[in-house]
Amino acid sequence: MKRTWLITLLVLTMTTILWGCGGGKPSASGGKTSVLDGGAGQSATEFSYWTFVELHGQHFEKMLEKWNKENPERQIKLNVTVMPYDDMHNKLSIAVQTGVGAPDIADIELGKFPDFLKGTPQLEPLNDVIDPYRDTVVKSRIDLYSKDGKNYGVPTHVGASVAFYNTEILKEAGVDYTKIVTWEDFKQAGIKVHEKTGKYMGTADTSALWQVSQLLAQQGTDLTDDQGNPVVNSEAMVKALKLLKDLQDNDVIATIAGGQPDTEEAYGEFNSGNYATAFMPLWQMSRYTNYMTDLAGKIAIAPIPVMEKGMPRSVGGGGTGTVVTKTAKDVKLAKDFLAFAKLSLDANKEIWNTLGFDPVNMDVWNMKDVTHNPENKFVKYFVNNPFDVLNEIKDEIRLIKSTPASPTINNVLCTVTLNEIFEDGKDIKQALDDAQAQIEQELK
Repeated sequence: MKRTWLITLLVLTMTTILWGCGGGKPSASGGKTSVLDGGAGQSATEFSYWTFVELHGQHFEKMLEKWNKENPERQIKLNVTVMPYDDMHNKLSIAVQTGVGAPDIADIELGKFPDFLKGTPQLEPLNDVIDPYRDTVVKSRIDLYSKDGKNYGVPTHVGASVAFYNTEILKEAGVDYTKIVTWEDFKQAGIKVHEKTGKYMGTADTSALWQVSQLLAQQGTDLTDDQGNPVVNSEAMVKALKLLKDLQDNDVIATIAGGQPDTEEAYGEFNSGNYATAFMPLWQMSRYTNYMTDLAGKIAIAPIPVMEKGMPRSVGGGGTGTVVTKTAKDVKLAKDFLAFAKLSLDANKEIWNTLGFDPVNMDVWNMKDVTHNPENKFVKYFVNNPFDVLNEIKDEIRLIKSTPASPTINNVLCTVTLNEIFEDGKDIKQALDDAQAQIEQELK
Protein backbone atom coordinates (compact mmCIF):
# COMPACT_ATOMS: atom_id res chain seq x y z
CA MET A 1 0.00 0.00 0.00
CA LYS A 2 1.38 3.33 -1.00
CA ARG A 3 1.84 5.72 1.91
CA THR A 4 3.05 9.25 2.17
CA TRP A 5 3.94 10.39 5.61
CA LEU A 6 3.55 13.71 7.38
CA ILE A 7 6.99 15.24 7.93
CA THR A 8 7.38 16.85 11.32
CA LEU A 9 10.24 18.39 13.22
CA LEU A 10 8.79 18.00 16.68
CA VAL A 11 11.97 17.25 18.57
CA LEU A 12 9.80 16.86 21.61
CA THR A 13 8.48 13.71 20.01
CA MET A 14 11.97 12.48 19.22
CA THR A 15 13.20 12.57 22.78
CA THR A 16 14.17 9.48 24.70
CA ILE A 17 13.85 11.15 28.07
CA LEU A 18 12.18 8.79 30.52
CA TRP A 19 9.94 9.48 33.47
CA GLY A 20 9.16 7.84 36.77
CA CYS A 21 11.39 5.74 38.95
CA GLY A 22 14.12 3.56 37.55
CA GLY A 23 16.08 3.76 34.32
CA GLY A 24 15.08 3.03 30.80
CA LYS A 25 16.35 0.40 28.41
CA PRO A 26 16.41 -0.01 24.64
CA SER A 27 13.35 -1.87 23.40
CA ALA A 28 12.87 -4.28 20.52
CA SER A 29 10.86 -1.56 18.82
CA GLY A 30 13.88 0.72 18.71
CA GLY A 31 12.77 3.27 21.30
CA LYS A 32 13.32 3.51 25.02
CA THR A 33 11.11 1.63 27.43
CA SER A 34 10.25 2.54 30.99
CA VAL A 35 8.21 0.28 33.25
CA LEU A 36 5.53 2.03 35.29
CA ASP A 37 4.01 -0.10 38.04
CA GLY A 38 1.73 2.50 39.64
CA GLY A 39 1.97 0.63 42.92
CA ALA A 40 0.67 -2.59 41.34
CA GLY A 41 1.31 -6.02 42.82
CA GLN A 42 3.03 -8.95 41.12
CA SER A 43 -0.22 -10.31 39.67
CA ALA A 44 -0.90 -7.12 37.68
CA THR A 45 -1.53 -7.34 33.94
CA GLU A 46 1.35 -5.85 31.96
CA PHE A 47 0.41 -3.72 28.96
CA SER A 48 2.78 -2.26 26.39
CA TYR A 49 2.13 1.35 25.40
CA TRP A 50 3.81 3.14 22.47
CA THR A 51 3.90 6.90 22.25
CA PHE A 52 5.82 9.62 20.43
CA VAL A 53 5.28 12.27 23.13
CA GLU A 54 7.18 11.82 26.36
CA LEU A 55 4.80 14.08 28.25
CA HIS A 56 1.88 11.74 27.57
CA GLY A 57 3.65 9.11 29.62
CA GLN A 58 3.74 11.46 32.59
CA HIS A 59 -0.05 11.71 32.47
CA PHE A 60 -0.49 7.94 32.19
CA GLU A 61 1.83 7.48 35.15
CA LYS A 62 -0.45 9.56 37.36
CA MET A 63 -3.62 7.88 36.12
CA LEU A 64 -2.09 4.42 36.50
CA GLU A 65 -1.54 5.02 40.21
CA LYS A 66 -5.16 6.11 40.61
CA TRP A 67 -6.46 3.15 38.61
CA ASN A 68 -4.53 0.60 40.64
CA LYS A 69 -5.68 2.14 43.90
CA GLU A 70 -9.33 2.10 42.81
CA ASN A 71 -9.19 -1.31 41.10
CA PRO A 72 -7.18 -3.65 43.35
CA GLU A 73 -8.48 -6.73 41.48
CA ARG A 74 -7.63 -5.32 38.02
CA GLN A 75 -4.22 -3.79 38.52
CA ILE A 76 -2.02 -2.81 35.60
CA LYS A 77 1.63 -2.16 34.82
CA LEU A 78 2.63 -0.19 31.74
CA ASN A 79 5.73 -0.80 29.66
CA VAL A 80 5.94 2.62 28.02
CA THR A 81 8.05 3.01 24.90
CA VAL A 82 8.87 6.46 23.50
CA MET A 83 9.93 6.53 19.84
CA PRO A 84 10.52 9.23 17.23
CA TYR A 85 7.32 10.27 15.49
CA ASP A 86 7.81 8.63 12.09
CA ASP A 87 9.51 5.53 13.50
CA MET A 88 6.64 4.84 15.84
CA HIS A 89 3.89 5.29 13.29
CA ASN A 90 5.72 3.25 10.65
CA LYS A 91 6.42 0.38 13.03
CA LEU A 92 2.90 0.47 14.41
CA SER A 93 1.44 0.34 10.91
CA ILE A 94 3.47 -2.76 10.05
CA ALA A 95 2.67 -4.38 13.39
CA VAL A 96 -1.10 -3.98 13.17
CA GLN A 97 -1.18 -5.06 9.51
CA THR A 98 0.80 -8.22 10.17
CA GLY A 99 -0.64 -8.92 13.61
CA VAL A 100 2.88 -9.33 14.96
CA GLY A 101 4.61 -7.16 17.54
CA ALA A 102 1.92 -4.53 18.08
CA PRO A 103 1.62 -2.89 21.51
CA ASP A 104 -1.55 -3.25 23.54
CA ILE A 105 -2.13 0.50 23.64
CA ALA A 106 -0.71 3.21 21.36
CA ASP A 107 -0.91 6.89 20.51
CA ILE A 108 -1.66 7.77 16.88
CA GLU A 109 -1.31 11.38 15.78
CA LEU A 110 -4.29 12.95 14.02
CA GLY A 111 -2.52 13.35 10.68
CA LYS A 112 -1.62 9.66 10.64
CA PHE A 113 -4.92 8.31 11.92
CA PRO A 114 -6.68 7.99 8.54
CA ASP A 115 -3.99 5.54 7.42
CA PHE A 116 -4.95 3.21 10.28
CA LEU A 117 -8.63 3.32 9.31
CA LYS A 118 -8.14 2.10 5.73
CA GLY A 119 -9.85 -1.17 4.92
CA THR A 120 -10.76 -3.05 8.07
CA PRO A 121 -9.14 -1.24 11.01
CA GLN A 122 -6.96 -3.47 13.16
CA LEU A 123 -7.95 -1.42 16.18
CA GLU A 124 -10.60 -2.16 18.75
CA PRO A 125 -13.83 -0.10 18.58
CA LEU A 126 -14.16 1.96 21.75
CA ASN A 127 -17.83 2.97 21.58
CA ASP A 128 -18.80 1.04 24.68
CA VAL A 129 -16.24 2.75 26.93
CA ILE A 130 -16.76 6.17 25.34
CA ASP A 131 -20.57 6.06 25.66
CA PRO A 132 -20.69 6.97 29.39
CA TYR A 133 -18.79 10.20 28.64
CA ARG A 134 -20.48 11.41 25.45
CA ASP A 135 -22.54 14.07 27.21
CA THR A 136 -19.44 15.73 28.66
CA VAL A 137 -16.75 15.53 25.96
CA VAL A 138 -16.42 17.54 22.74
CA LYS A 139 -18.06 15.40 20.04
CA SER A 140 -15.90 16.64 17.18
CA ARG A 141 -12.76 15.40 18.91
CA ILE A 142 -14.22 11.90 19.18
CA ASP A 143 -15.39 12.01 15.57
CA LEU A 144 -11.83 12.67 14.38
CA TYR A 145 -10.87 9.11 15.22
CA SER A 146 -13.93 7.34 13.86
CA LYS A 147 -15.14 5.37 10.85
CA ASP A 148 -18.60 4.08 9.92
CA GLY A 149 -20.00 4.98 13.32
CA LYS A 150 -17.22 3.24 15.24
CA ASN A 151 -14.87 5.18 17.50
CA TYR A 152 -11.30 3.89 17.41
CA GLY A 153 -9.35 6.57 19.31
CA VAL A 154 -9.69 8.51 22.54
CA PRO A 155 -8.68 12.19 22.24
CA THR A 156 -6.24 14.02 24.48
CA HIS A 157 -7.32 17.66 24.10
CA VAL A 158 -9.39 20.19 22.16
CA GLY A 159 -6.30 21.96 20.81
CA ALA A 160 -7.93 25.38 20.55
CA SER A 161 -5.60 27.67 18.59
CA VAL A 162 -4.57 30.91 20.29
CA ALA A 163 -1.98 33.66 19.97
CA PHE A 164 1.01 33.64 22.31
CA TYR A 165 2.40 37.19 22.62
CA ASN A 166 5.75 38.18 24.13
CA THR A 167 4.63 41.22 26.11
CA GLU A 168 8.20 42.34 26.82
CA ILE A 169 8.94 42.81 23.12
CA LEU A 170 5.57 44.44 22.50
CA LYS A 171 6.01 46.83 25.41
CA GLU A 172 9.39 47.88 24.04
CA ALA A 173 7.69 48.73 20.75
CA GLY A 174 4.70 50.41 22.38
CA VAL A 175 2.23 47.76 21.21
CA ASP A 176 -0.80 46.62 23.23
CA TYR A 177 -1.70 43.05 22.26
CA THR A 178 -5.26 43.45 23.59
CA LYS A 179 -5.94 45.93 20.78
CA ILE A 180 -5.04 43.42 18.06
CA VAL A 181 -8.32 42.16 16.60
CA THR A 182 -7.76 41.86 12.86
CA TRP A 183 -4.81 40.81 10.72
CA GLU A 184 -4.47 44.44 9.66
CA ASP A 185 -4.05 45.34 13.34
CA PHE A 186 -1.42 42.62 13.59
CA LYS A 187 0.36 43.91 10.49
CA GLN A 188 0.56 47.47 11.80
CA ALA A 189 1.74 46.24 15.19
CA GLY A 190 4.36 44.07 13.49
CA ILE A 191 5.68 46.91 11.37
CA LYS A 192 6.09 48.92 14.54
CA VAL A 193 7.83 46.06 16.35
CA HIS A 194 10.32 45.52 13.53
CA GLU A 195 11.06 49.21 13.15
CA LYS A 196 11.65 49.77 16.87
CA THR A 197 13.28 46.48 17.90
CA GLY A 198 14.51 44.78 14.73
CA LYS A 199 12.56 41.69 15.76
CA TYR A 200 9.76 39.90 13.98
CA MET A 201 6.18 39.90 15.14
CA GLY A 202 5.66 36.27 14.12
CA THR A 203 6.69 33.33 11.96
CA ALA A 204 6.08 32.34 8.36
CA ASP A 205 5.66 28.60 8.83
CA THR A 206 7.10 26.26 6.20
CA SER A 207 6.88 22.84 7.91
CA ALA A 208 3.43 22.93 9.49
CA LEU A 209 -0.12 23.92 8.61
CA TRP A 210 -1.16 25.61 11.86
CA GLN A 211 -1.46 29.08 10.31
CA VAL A 212 -3.05 27.83 7.10
CA SER A 213 -5.68 25.90 9.04
CA GLN A 214 -6.45 28.92 11.20
CA LEU A 215 -6.96 31.16 8.16
CA LEU A 216 -9.08 28.58 6.34
CA ALA A 217 -11.27 28.06 9.41
CA GLN A 218 -11.94 31.81 9.54
CA GLN A 219 -13.29 31.54 6.01
CA GLY A 220 -15.42 28.51 6.84
CA THR A 221 -13.52 26.17 4.57
CA ASP A 222 -11.01 23.33 4.66
CA LEU A 223 -8.16 21.57 2.86
CA THR A 224 -10.60 18.94 1.55
CA ASP A 225 -14.14 19.05 0.17
CA ASP A 226 -17.18 17.33 1.64
CA GLN A 227 -16.11 14.03 0.04
CA GLY A 228 -12.60 14.29 1.50
CA ASN A 229 -10.94 15.20 -1.79
CA PRO A 230 -8.01 17.66 -1.69
CA VAL A 231 -8.73 21.31 -2.56
CA VAL A 232 -5.45 23.01 -1.70
CA ASN A 233 -5.64 25.53 -4.56
CA SER A 234 -8.97 27.02 -3.52
CA GLU A 235 -9.67 30.75 -3.46
CA ALA A 236 -9.66 30.66 0.34
CA MET A 237 -6.22 29.04 0.36
CA VAL A 238 -4.85 31.62 -2.08
CA LYS A 239 -6.29 34.40 0.09
CA ALA A 240 -4.76 32.93 3.25
CA LEU A 241 -1.29 32.60 1.79
CA LYS A 242 -1.40 36.04 0.16
CA LEU A 243 -2.15 37.47 3.60
CA LEU A 244 0.83 35.67 5.12
CA LYS A 245 3.13 36.56 2.23
CA ASP A 246 2.18 40.22 2.58
CA LEU A 247 3.13 40.04 6.26
CA GLN A 248 6.47 38.51 5.28
CA ASP A 249 7.10 41.15 2.62
CA ASN A 250 6.54 43.86 5.25
CA ASP A 251 8.97 42.28 7.77
CA VAL A 252 6.14 41.43 10.12
CA ILE A 253 6.77 37.68 9.98
CA ALA A 254 9.78 35.65 8.87
CA THR A 255 10.69 32.01 8.37
CA ILE A 256 12.16 30.41 11.47
CA ALA A 257 14.71 27.68 12.12
CA GLY A 258 12.86 24.37 12.21
CA GLY A 259 10.09 25.72 10.00
CA GLN A 260 7.47 26.36 12.70
CA PRO A 261 7.18 27.31 16.41
CA ASP A 262 7.06 23.74 17.74
CA THR A 263 10.64 22.63 17.07
CA GLU A 264 13.79 22.60 19.16
CA GLU A 265 15.42 25.20 16.93
CA ALA A 266 12.38 27.46 17.20
CA TYR A 267 12.28 27.17 20.99
CA GLY A 268 15.74 28.73 21.05
CA GLU A 269 14.67 31.56 18.75
CA PHE A 270 11.64 32.37 20.87
CA ASN A 271 13.57 32.00 24.11
CA SER A 272 16.10 34.52 22.79
CA GLY A 273 13.32 36.99 22.04
CA ASN A 274 13.73 37.05 18.26
CA TYR A 275 10.02 36.50 17.55
CA ALA A 276 7.14 38.07 19.43
CA THR A 277 4.22 35.80 18.52
CA ALA A 278 3.33 32.17 17.93
CA PHE A 279 -0.09 31.14 16.61
CA MET A 280 -0.47 27.63 17.95
CA PRO A 281 -2.88 25.21 19.63
CA LEU A 282 -3.11 25.66 23.38
CA TRP A 283 -0.91 22.60 24.00
CA GLN A 284 2.03 24.82 22.99
CA MET A 285 1.89 26.02 26.61
CA SER A 286 3.76 22.91 27.68
CA ARG A 287 6.53 23.76 25.22
CA TYR A 288 6.90 27.17 26.85
CA THR A 289 7.07 25.84 30.39
CA ASN A 290 9.46 23.01 29.46
CA TYR A 291 11.68 24.55 26.80
CA MET A 292 11.37 28.35 26.97
CA THR A 293 11.85 29.01 30.65
CA ASP A 294 13.40 32.45 30.08
CA LEU A 295 10.00 33.69 28.92
CA ALA A 296 8.15 32.96 32.18
CA GLY A 297 5.98 35.91 33.14
CA LYS A 298 6.29 37.46 29.68
CA ILE A 299 3.85 35.46 27.50
CA ALA A 300 0.21 36.50 27.21
CA ILE A 301 -2.50 34.42 25.54
CA ALA A 302 -5.15 35.98 23.29
CA PRO A 303 -7.54 35.13 20.46
CA ILE A 304 -6.02 34.86 16.98
CA PRO A 305 -6.54 37.88 14.69
CA VAL A 306 -9.23 37.55 12.02
CA MET A 307 -9.57 38.78 8.47
CA GLU A 308 -12.81 40.50 9.36
CA LYS A 309 -14.49 41.10 12.70
CA GLY A 310 -17.05 38.41 13.47
CA MET A 311 -15.10 35.55 11.92
CA PRO A 312 -14.33 32.57 14.19
CA ARG A 313 -11.11 33.13 16.11
CA SER A 314 -9.94 29.58 16.69
CA VAL A 315 -9.61 26.09 15.24
CA GLY A 316 -8.78 22.78 16.85
CA GLY A 317 -5.15 21.98 16.04
CA GLY A 318 -3.32 18.70 16.23
CA GLY A 319 -4.45 15.78 18.29
CA THR A 320 -3.59 12.30 19.41
CA GLY A 321 -6.01 9.38 19.44
CA THR A 322 -5.02 6.64 21.87
CA VAL A 323 -6.03 3.19 20.65
CA VAL A 324 -6.28 -0.41 21.75
CA THR A 325 -4.98 -2.86 19.16
CA LYS A 326 -6.73 -6.06 18.09
CA THR A 327 -3.88 -8.11 19.57
CA ALA A 328 -4.06 -6.56 23.05
CA LYS A 329 -3.66 -9.25 25.69
CA ASP A 330 -6.80 -8.17 27.61
CA VAL A 331 -8.93 -5.96 25.39
CA LYS A 332 -11.64 -5.25 27.96
CA LEU A 333 -9.15 -4.22 30.65
CA ALA A 334 -7.16 -2.08 28.21
CA LYS A 335 -10.29 -0.27 27.02
CA ASP A 336 -11.59 0.34 30.53
CA PHE A 337 -8.26 1.74 31.65
CA LEU A 338 -7.96 3.94 28.56
CA ALA A 339 -11.37 5.53 29.17
CA PHE A 340 -10.53 6.04 32.84
CA ALA A 341 -7.15 7.59 32.00
CA LYS A 342 -8.38 10.02 29.33
CA LEU A 343 -12.14 10.60 29.56
CA SER A 344 -13.03 10.61 33.25
CA LEU A 345 -13.46 13.94 34.99
CA ASP A 346 -10.42 13.22 37.13
CA ALA A 347 -8.38 12.41 34.01
CA ASN A 348 -9.36 15.68 32.36
CA LYS A 349 -8.30 17.63 35.43
CA GLU A 350 -4.94 15.88 35.31
CA ILE A 351 -4.58 16.50 31.56
CA TRP A 352 -4.68 20.20 32.42
CA ASN A 353 -2.54 19.95 35.55
CA THR A 354 0.18 17.77 34.04
CA LEU A 355 0.16 18.54 30.33
CA GLY A 356 -1.31 22.03 30.12
CA PHE A 357 -3.81 20.84 27.51
CA ASP A 358 -7.38 22.11 27.13
CA PRO A 359 -9.47 19.11 28.28
CA VAL A 360 -12.08 17.56 26.01
CA ASN A 361 -14.41 17.52 29.02
CA MET A 362 -15.41 21.16 28.91
CA ASP A 363 -16.95 21.00 32.39
CA VAL A 364 -13.38 21.43 33.60
CA TRP A 365 -13.15 24.76 31.79
CA ASN A 366 -15.52 26.28 34.38
CA MET A 367 -13.94 24.75 37.49
CA LYS A 368 -12.04 27.78 38.75
CA ASP A 369 -10.49 25.82 41.61
CA VAL A 370 -8.77 23.76 38.91
CA THR A 371 -8.23 26.27 36.11
CA HIS A 372 -7.16 29.20 38.32
CA ASN A 373 -5.17 27.29 40.91
CA PRO A 374 -2.35 29.72 41.79
CA GLU A 375 0.04 26.81 42.33
CA ASN A 376 -0.47 25.42 38.82
CA LYS A 377 2.74 25.82 36.81
CA PHE A 378 0.91 27.07 33.73
CA VAL A 379 -1.06 29.64 35.73
CA LYS A 380 2.23 30.80 37.21
CA TYR A 381 4.05 31.01 33.88
CA PHE A 382 1.65 33.01 31.72
CA VAL A 383 0.66 36.66 32.07
CA ASN A 384 -3.06 35.89 31.97
CA ASN A 385 -5.15 32.80 32.62
CA PRO A 386 -5.59 30.62 29.51
CA PHE A 387 -9.12 29.58 30.46
CA ASP A 388 -10.27 33.19 30.45
CA VAL A 389 -9.37 33.18 26.74
CA LEU A 390 -10.71 29.68 26.11
CA ASN A 391 -14.10 30.51 27.55
CA GLU A 392 -14.20 33.66 25.42
CA ILE A 393 -13.67 31.69 22.18
CA LYS A 394 -15.19 28.32 23.09
CA ASP A 395 -18.10 28.73 20.66
CA GLU A 396 -15.75 29.76 17.84
CA ILE A 397 -13.45 26.71 17.76
CA ARG A 398 -13.74 25.25 14.27
CA LEU A 399 -12.50 21.93 12.91
CA ILE A 400 -10.21 21.10 10.01
CA LYS A 401 -11.04 17.55 8.92
CA SER A 402 -8.58 14.70 8.87
CA THR A 403 -9.31 12.42 5.90
CA PRO A 404 -7.45 9.65 4.04
CA ALA A 405 -6.00 12.40 1.82
CA SER A 406 -4.65 14.39 4.79
CA PRO A 407 -1.24 12.69 5.14
CA THR A 408 -0.49 13.33 1.46
CA ILE A 409 -1.73 16.91 1.64
CA ASN A 410 0.37 17.61 4.71
CA ASN A 411 3.45 16.02 3.20
CA VAL A 412 3.33 17.98 -0.04
CA LEU A 413 2.48 21.34 1.51
CA CYS A 414 4.97 21.04 4.36
CA THR A 415 7.92 19.70 2.41
CA VAL A 416 7.50 21.51 -0.91
CA THR A 417 4.82 24.16 -1.31
CA LEU A 418 5.26 26.38 1.75
CA ASN A 419 9.01 26.44 1.20
CA GLU A 420 8.48 27.44 -2.42
CA ILE A 421 6.27 30.34 -1.34
CA PHE A 422 8.09 31.66 1.71
CA GLU A 423 11.70 30.72 0.88
CA ASP A 424 11.80 30.84 -2.92
CA GLY A 425 9.16 33.47 -3.66
CA LYS A 426 7.20 31.29 -6.08
CA ASP A 427 3.86 32.63 -7.27
CA ILE A 428 1.24 31.51 -4.77
CA LYS A 429 -1.42 30.37 -7.23
CA GLN A 430 1.12 28.47 -9.30
CA ALA A 431 2.60 26.81 -6.22
CA LEU A 432 -0.84 25.72 -5.04
CA ASP A 433 -1.88 24.48 -8.50
CA ASP A 434 1.32 22.42 -8.64
CA ALA A 435 0.62 21.08 -5.16
CA GLN A 436 -2.92 20.10 -6.11
CA ALA A 437 -1.64 18.21 -9.17
CA GLN A 438 1.06 16.43 -7.16
CA ILE A 439 -1.36 15.43 -4.40
CA GLU A 440 -3.91 14.10 -6.89
CA GLN A 441 -1.18 12.11 -8.64
CA GLU A 442 0.10 10.58 -5.39
CA LEU A 443 -3.43 9.63 -4.31
CA LYS A 444 -4.17 7.68 -7.50
